[in-house]
Amino acid sequence: MASMLTLSCKKNQDPSIDNYFLNYQIPEVPVTADYVVGALYYTSATFNANITYTPLAGKYVTPVTGIVPAATMQMHIDEAAAAKIDYFVFSMRSANLDANNYKVDSLTVGSFLAAPNVSKMNFAVSYNLTTGTLGISDTGNPDANGNPRGTPLEANATKLEGFYRDFQRLAFYMAKPNYQKINGKPILIINHAQSLNSNMDPANPGSDQPVYTELRRRLSLVGLDVYIIAEQDQWSTPNNYYFRYQNCVDAVYEANMTDNRGNIDRNYIFATMCDQSFAYWKKELESWPAGGLTPGKNNLEFVPMIEAGYNYQITAPTNTNLSIPRTADGSFYRTYTNIAKRNASASRLVLIDSFNNFSIDTQIEPTQEYGTLYMDITKQEFKIN
Repeated sequence: MASMLTLSCKKNQDPSIDNYFLNYQIPEVPVTADYVVGALYYTSATFNANITYTPLAGKYVTPVTGIVPAATMQMHIDEAAAAKIDYFVFSMRSANLDANNYKVDSLTVGSFLAAPNVSKMNFAVSYNLTTGTLGISDTGNPDANGNPRGTPLEANATKLEGFYRDFQRLAFYMAKPNYQKINGKPILIINHAQSLNSNMDPANPGSDQPVYTELRRRLSLVGLDVYIIAEQDQWSTPNNYYFRYQNCVDAVYEANMTDNRGNIDRNYIFATMCDQSFAYWKKELESWPAGGLTPGKNNLEFVPMIEAGYNYQITAPTNTNLSIPRTADGSFYRTYTNIAKRNASASRLVLIDSFNNFSIDTQIEPTQEYGTLYMDITKQEFKIN
């Protein structure tokens, strides 16, 4: 009797790939309503010998001035519009604390706004939050319990004021007629938002709520009620930074997930691992209160970000991390679009990184080699045709 019981238990407990929680296929998600698709636009692309693709726009190199050649920008707008991409996202560094780089960034946006076909495409700006520029950190300066409080944004009054004025200057762009809105509010993206360290709230040390409250107040003075999307590092958990987002921003996204940080599992079973990560983020964020001019009105949203692939060796040929190559038929990217659709929040926002970052092979810009494949997939998977 004992031996029969042992055999029965063993049979039931044998491991099997069939019941492994990551062993499933990503289903095709029908498009019942259009998604709002933004594509990150890069101006730092260079075409070294390791880049095997030639854009239909030619191998352009953006000058250090940031000015994109008019013909190139015009073609990019036409290509993106044909794919039903809603808007480009342009990175903007601090106008008040990093003036030279801000000038470069603003000239890139100026190139876009000067294009004769600019009415075909909306745009949004992504504030490049740089801890060194703002003089903030998360390390050192322990509190009474030994927890590090770092150097908060408000430690330097000049830099704190410069930070607020950066957004007041960005209001110039957010007032443009083709600036992208969601739910009637201009989209404002803040990258590296998990690093925005503040200790202004004595009742909740580390909370960024006072910073965002003041930021929104200043923008409200010029008639803007913004929808703030924060970026957090890839392959991380939002719970580590809940005090950066709750009652602060409107949505959060994970940075480029195809940058797998050397984790082999993330390379071989990327689709289901990424899907599980997105699902967890969506569930957590949607249970947290968002910020805004009317506190407690909404909960946070999750914004999936996707890529066509990732190649570490283009810029660092000796890098030993496993890259995620794009597939000839675009199947990897198509699967990724469905991961995004499965996990997008109610506003149906999706970001693509990138439109044209050839330096790490994430681009969907048309080339001589794969044609308009990625543009076609983008339109097919995110829009009702």
